[in-house]
Amino acid sequence: MERLTDILVIDDDVAVCAALRLVLKRAGYNPLITSSPDEALAVVREQGTKGRPEVILMDMNFSLSTSGREGLDLLRKMRVFTACPIILMTAWASVPLAVEGMRLGAFDFIGKPWDNTRLLQTIDTALRLSEKTTAPAGEDTARRKSTLSAQTCRGEDPCAHIVGRSDAIERVKEQIRRIAPTHASVLITGESGTGKELIAEALHRGSKRASAPFVKVNLGGVPESLFESELFGHKKGAFTGAFADRKGRFDMADGGTIFLDEIGELPTANQVKLLRVLQEQTFEPLGESVPHRVDVRVVSATNAPLKKMVAEGRFREDLYYRINLIHLHLPPLRERCEDIPLLVNAFSEAFSASAGLPPATWSPEAMNRICAMPLPGNVRELKNVVERTLLLSNASVVRGQDVADFGVQTTEDFCVAEKALTEVEEEAIREALRKHDGNVSRAARALGLSRAALYRRMEKYGL
Repeated sequence: MERLTDILVIDDDVAVCAALRLVLKRAGYNPLITSSPDEALAVVREQGTKGRPEVILMDMNFSLSTSGREGLDLLRKMRVFTACPIILMTAWASVPLAVEGMRLGAFDFIGKPWDNTRLLQTIDTALRLSEKTTAPAGEDTARRKSTLSAQTCRGEDPCAHIVGRSDAIERVKEQIRRIAPTHASVLITGESGTGKELIAEALHRGSKRASAPFVKVNLGGVPESLFESELFGHKKGAFTGAFADRKGRFDMADGGTIFLDEIGELPTANQVKLLRVLQEQTFEPLGESVPHRVDVRVVSATNAPLKKMVAEGRFREDLYYRINLIHLHLPPLRERCEDIPLLVNAFSEAFSASAGLPPATWSPEAMNRICAMPLPGNVRELKNVVERTLLLSNASVVRGQDVADFGVQTTEDFCVAEKALTEVEEEAIREALRKHDGNVSRAARALGLSRAALYRRMEKYGL
């Protein structure tokens, strides 16, 4: 008979222990219930050499004191005897304490009162990421089988759309295949243009949520005043201009994955609003008092130095830990130069097909020129170079000189070009607003933008 997975519960509240025992047993686990630090340490000392328990659920307080220092002290002692994942259980008010616990090596933290689905997802993720393969017995065994295994049987690969064979990109693919089937929040970092959105899509494709929505939000493009409406929705009449109910992005992503791009651009005032949703999985649309509960996996991305921003007080540490259960870093193109020919051919084939152009081949000289470019804009810039070259050369065989006049030759040139483009956009917006006497709707139509898009740009340029 297959051994059940042991989950050690440490909590001095009898009602909490009874509830957790029921939830864990129904999910097919073997709960080991303890009510004091000494009792828990005895269990770990006795079972630790056998690799048990596999996960620990631990409260932060075991006396009349509510400081949580007992929990942190127990966490330090547990780490001496076991390397298994430790999930802290804490009230919202003690989230800073839980963050301190994660600095000491805790896997994650769950708020009290907890949501059973969220709790079981966190346990499942902890088991998968700690490479514990023992599953609960009974019907739940099949439920806990990896989605990735099923995909492999069907010949599918969540990384099929990621072009490259370099060691750097293969390591990224391996991480994706391993963490995609879990419920873990993932933070993707890397320079601009490295393909963070593509990685987020791969994580979604390889997850149990693949058939549910994948919703993208560019937080850098959401005005601070519209943040709550954009992410959580609003009711008709909630504010001036709210002429109809609006469904927020979290509602749209229910059951699936939400991709929060440019999370480093999120103003401090909105960071706490986002943290509460990620912590509690509930929110209230503007103008509504009934909480909405959602089940979403959060994948975030940034090219900003979040650790430095945390140290400087510009990014909340508790939010950083909530979005950064798994960190996935994308290498810049200069660290995977051997992938450039593969990317060139992939972009060339895709663009020729979409633009109705005959397929083009790239001469060795042309390929060498592209490989020699600094390409500070990474994969995104390489794609632009390929497409511009095909359009302007109109050749079936791209020669070296066809590439030479296009593409950025230095990092300095790239920065100058980017700055010039920004200045042109700002001036065009100013001119449109002047021409239409400040009427945003008419200016937006003249520029071919939506009102929301124009408002975002106006806020960006301080107009």
